[in-house]
Amino acid sequence: MAALLGTDLRRLLLVLGLAVVIGVFTATVPLLRDWFDLRVYYGAVDNWVHHGGSIYDYRVPGTGYGFTYPPFAALGMLPLALVGLHTAIALALVLNLAALTLVVGILVGPELRRLGWFGCALTACLLALLEPVRDTFSFGQVNLVLLALVLSDAWLLTRRKGRWAGAGIGLAAAIKLTPALFIALLLLGRRWRAAGVATSVAVAATALAAWVVPDASRFYWTDALWDTTRIGRLDYVSNQSLQGVLARLVAPEEPSRALWATLALLVLCVWAWRTSRALADEDWTAAFALTGLTACLVSPITWVHHLVWLLPSFAVLLRRRRARIAAALYAVLCSSVVWLWFDDASGLGGFLGSNTYTWITLGLLLWLPAGQPRPARPALIRRARATQAAPSTAAPAISAAPDQPSPESPGDAAATGPGLFTGRSPETGRAARPGCAAGPGCEADPATEGPAAEGPAAGTERVSSRVPTGSTRPDAAKPQSSSERASSYTVSPPPA
Repeated sequence: MAALLGTDLRRLLLVLGLAVVIGVFTATVPLLRDWFDLRVYYGAVDNWVHHGGSIYDYRVPGTGYGFTYPPFAALGMLPLALVGLHTAIALALVLNLAALTLVVGILVGPELRRLGWFGCALTACLLALLEPVRDTFSFGQVNLVLLALVLSDAWLLTRRKGRWAGAGIGLAAAIKLTPALFIALLLLGRRWRAAGVATSVAVAATALAAWVVPDASRFYWTDALWDTTRIGRLDYVSNQSLQGVLARLVAPEEPSRALWATLALLVLCVWAWRTSRALADEDWTAAFALTGLTACLVSPITWVHHLVWLLPSFAVLLRRRRARIAAALYAVLCSSVVWLWFDDASGLGGFLGSNTYTWITLGLLLWLPAGQPRPARPALIRRARATQAAPSTAAPAISAAPDQPSPESPGDAAATGPGLFTGRSPETGRAARPGCAAGPGCEADPATEGPAAEGPAAGTERVSSRVPTGSTRPDAAKPQSSSERASSYTVSPPPA
């Protein structure tokens, strides 16, 4: 008992020490963003409800920044008109905290439950340092809420509760256009019902907004949507999308839209190829992670705080035992390194450094482990299955004794790892056993599943036994020194 108490005390002291370090770091190095985006939301809704103005007329005093989301997002933010700004800030903090808790629970919940309070506290400290997460909180942004909506659908798709799967993606797409790519993911995975639900919800929400605020809806879909200057400069260092890379290369000129469209199309082709391979093995964790990465790359503007869509990729890396890679990428994403090139992103150093987060996103899209690991089969077995021999006329082999030990398949040691939706899909008959957390040994009995139940190749000696002989399938396996530099929206925007 004394030893246990000593261990808990050391862990508590470690967590408290980390909390102090994180608090000092957050308060002194990357200055808080002063809830800038939340002030935009609050001002737009207040101007609409209390002053009779249009949602898109409002500008933050002293800046050219206003509301940039579809009209349905403003409908969802109507409660802000009923409270003061400080109450709105408190509500935004609580909402983002709840969304982050849900996201972490979906991605690595079982592992955290095994680690207990220490694992949860340590994870909270680590996430508080991650630049996209801390920016989402201090901007008062909605990225974590959108991520939680999308991942909730991923959870439903793999927990035999798919009736309403797609509703979260539809709502997210109606609030912000980028998550609409996840509808394409559902189509790619042949989840027709979920894709239909997502599309219907998105269309219904958009139609509701058009009925409530027709003028604002008309303005958004015909004008505001195509005017990127309403959001910010494309070459601003916080824009970590492909178009941001091109814009910094040719600044102050405008980047080629044809070149950007070509690169975006290539990225979408890579996404379709890699995601199809993940879906073939029902690896929905990797499929959703790859889709989030792609959305960040092809979006015209991806501010640093939008990169919370990389969180599912970290879950995949940990699940596939790539902890060192995850730790290295995490350290870079905590460093605010891209802001070293805030003033000048020219030259080779500027090209490489100012786009660091883009390179990370692109690298994950290309090399993130996806699909279940497959065991290597002996050459003899491969040749035997490729060429089926004629039926043998030899006498049948003697059956093995019931207590005879069976050989283990070489792939049995592969592990699935953490995550609430790492099992196989129930719609394909390849799901993990109900009630079993993801991890080794949670797959359905391979003796009842297609290829795993095949016998020896034709032309080889067959051994029969009523006793299972073991599985033949692997387990599913310069920091910114001012609030202007810290923000993707500046109080005094840099000259174009």
